[in-house]
Amino acid sequence: MPRPRRSRWVWFQPQVTYFKPVGIPLAQLEEITITYDELEALRLKHLEDLEQKEAAKKMKISQPTFHRIIEQACKKIADALVNGKAIKIEGGEIKMVPAPGFGRGPGRGRGAGRGRGRGFGRMGIPPTKCVCPNCGYEEAKVRGVPCRSKKCPKCGTPLMGA
Repeated sequence: MPRPRRSRWVWFQPQVTYFKPVGIPLAQLEEITITYDELEALRLKHLEDLEQKEAAKKMKISQPTFHRIIEQACKKIADALVNGKAIKIEGGEIKMVPAPGFGRGPGRGRGAGRGRGRGFGRMGIPPTKCVCPNCGYEEAKVRGVPCRSKKCPKCGTPLMGA
């Protein structure tokens, strides 16, 4: 009996999970599936410009495993582009890394690490700027518009209040 697969760590959850060629009805399309770990491997290698060894370390897998994942993803995407197939993103043996500022936080007690009520940061003061946790891009906070609803123009990551 083979040993169970290790979960791959994924740092990114896509907003769009389905792509299809224009002009072909959905009923007539063949579909290929890209797993979240394949998408993460493509993102780390081609968008973040990480070496395979660094990207594999970030996903908590070996470099040869990372290479196999990225090769498989490239073949699937090439097949979809050349043969006019739809691309669906789902599944895979993954552990989603929580975004900073979300979840239970460092504590389990009242407030659960989310600041002092109403989503404000330290000392109950509302944020004055929106910051990208990925690349450090900053922009002024617009009152009434949550920072997390905006995306970084440089890397596409949802912004956070600061």
